[in-house]
Amino acid sequence: MANVLGVDIGGTKVRMGVIDDKGQILYDEQIPTEIPLYPYLEANILRMLEARPEIDAIGIGTHGFVDPKQGKVIYAAETLPGWTDTPVKEWLEKVTGKRVEVENDANVVALAEAKFGAAQGLDRVVVLTLGTGLGGGVLWDGKLLSGGPHGGAAELGHMILYPNGVKCACGRLGCSEMYVSGTALRRRIREAGLDITPPELFENAEKDPAAKKVVEEFTGDLALVISSLQAAFDMEMVIIGGGVSEAADLWMEPFQRQLKPMLLNPLQVEVARFENDAGILGAALLVLENE
Repeated sequence: MANVLGVDIGGTKVRMGVIDDKGQILYDEQIPTEIPLYPYLEANILRMLEARPEIDAIGIGTHGFVDPKQGKVIYAAETLPGWTDTPVKEWLEKVTGKRVEVENDANVVALAEAKFGAAQGLDRVVVLTLGTGLGGGVLWDGKLLSGGPHGGAAELGHMILYPNGVKCACGRLGCSEMYVSGTALRRRIREAGLDITPPELFENAEKDPAAKKVVEEFTGDLALVISSLQAAFDMEMVIIGGGVSEAADLWMEPFQRQLKPMLLNPLQVEVARFENDAGILGAALLVLENE
């Protein structure tokens, strides 16, 4: 296998990169997400294949519940309207003539971090991506825990954290991602009567009691989520990625302080090393790791 097109599909942007078998990014670009998504995605992939004829296969990480065997999106919330039930693999293989593999976006981040990043050499790892929502990826004895009859395995952001809590995009009440995500942070800031962005929140927490309270509540909920996951998976490491992780140096101390008494056993927590590159690298690994 020479080169793979790795595609990372999010609610606001799509990133595409050409990756070689050593994990080197040879070329990448970012475009805004447009709806309807499939024809837009197909047109841009065909454009990339025409411009880069050395691409041999395509790996895709996408928001939503995914059946990786079929390469089909089983369910996507209104973050990507019309994406539910899209047979991405079938349609793209037909139009491109290339092998196509599809997975959940947080799962591909877990692959990238296990192969090239913070979790190299480890077999049991949980990755949490704190972005628009709360994505989850689980590496279990070196293999991704994914799929399932409804494509919902390892959808960690949809574990209930607060029964009868804030309504989630999935329609249920109190999902973890409504408390531990970039979207959740913005809601918390608004409810606290603060007129600041999430990065400003963390910067202001040392001197502003209202900002400090929001950070303490957010990091406490994150600690609670991770404590519950340890009871389920007894993982060697938790890796935190996504946009919120970019300010981790500002919130890691209150987080670790609250996490420690909740743990059953010591647990290593690391920030994702690849940040924005993890999605395209992991998507490419869907093909490169299974040639």
